[in-house]
Amino acid sequence: MFHRIGAAAYKSDLKNTILLCNALGNPELKFKSIHVAGTNGKGSTSHTLAAIFQQHGYKTGLYTSPHLIDFRERIRVNGQMIPEEHVVDFIGSHRELIETMNPSFFEVTVGMAYDYFAKEKVDIAIIETGLGGRLDSTNIINPILSVITNISFDHTDLLGDTLQKIALEKAGIIKPETTVVIGETKPESKDIFIQKAFENHSEIYFADTNPNYFNTEIPTDLLGEYQQKNMITVMQVIEVLKTKGFALSNFKIASALQNIKGLTGLRGRWEILGTKPFVVCDTGHNKAGLEVAMHELSKVKYNKLFLVFGVVKEKETPAIWSLLPQNATYFFCTPSIPRGRNDQDLCNEAIANGINGKACGSVINAFNQALKMAEPDDAIFIGGSTFVVADYLAQQ
Repeated sequence: MFHRIGAAAYKSDLKNTILLCNALGNPELKFKSIHVAGTNGKGSTSHTLAAIFQQHGYKTGLYTSPHLIDFRERIRVNGQMIPEEHVVDFIGSHRELIETMNPSFFEVTVGMAYDYFAKEKVDIAIIETGLGGRLDSTNIINPILSVITNISFDHTDLLGDTLQKIALEKAGIIKPETTVVIGETKPESKDIFIQKAFENHSEIYFADTNPNYFNTEIPTDLLGEYQQKNMITVMQVIEVLKTKGFALSNFKIASALQNIKGLTGLRGRWEILGTKPFVVCDTGHNKAGLEVAMHELSKVKYNKLFLVFGVVKEKETPAIWSLLPQNATYFFCTPSIPRGRNDQDLCNEAIANGINGKACGSVINAFNQALKMAEPDDAIFIGGSTFVVADYLAQQ
């Protein structure tokens, strides 16, 4: 279970997923799909695309990871989580196959999602990669369109220690004669994507070079300035889909963008949880993600700032200390997964880097201590890891 125990659970090929889906009758071939990869923003982009299709009356599947509270968040149709009985029936019906093949948690989940989408006869499914792209278990589909939101450093132990290596892994979702949209243009990755598209005879678009969206703010219910990058990516995707025969109206697109969370159940992206004091959580967890979260936090007006902060063990923390506000009080916590880094170890490293705080054990204990100190005109930020946000939301 990669999201719980880390690299030890990573499978470096598609063999199990292919065998599992073959045994299921290749459900991935029974519905249209859009494949979404990227270091950051792929979850928001996937949910936004799903919302747009739902608003137009398409029966829409959505596969994302990890989940925050309920496993079933990963597999949705028209915003509704896969029913518990379907999860139980799937495992029960295929127990012998699963025990014989010994696939990973993620491989089984992908097979379950594809099987459910096929049985539900979805019109379109938005499929988010879990890790990388080329060897990600989701990468057995033949999508009508591929999307790569951006490239930055994350999971360098598995994907590579340069942006070029990471880009090569993400570019693995580009399929023959299948259009690809790149969200953010970076000099380290641009030529890699162009070359991969050329080899596959695929059209390629760089969304952030589209003059239609220069200096344009796209209204959405997803808060945070950084979401505008995701919205530009989505609008470029919509432009391409219109050329492929999808009748998507500007009115319904605009309506969907104002109700992404309601239509799809998206949570944890700059989610404001309280106002007195101001409380916000964000799942940004790598250097680029934390950078944008801290930029948003810098725009908040407050008297004192408190951060409930935790990370996973493999997180390269030296790269993030300089991103975090120095004039804040930190309540360090341990996410409740085997990968969770010990709060005292994290606290000791933070203090050595000039950051003031204390170790508090669990996420909810850290938050309660922050809340106890906070006055109505103060602010509390909860984050550092998706699993810190998940632990907090699970207690609400």
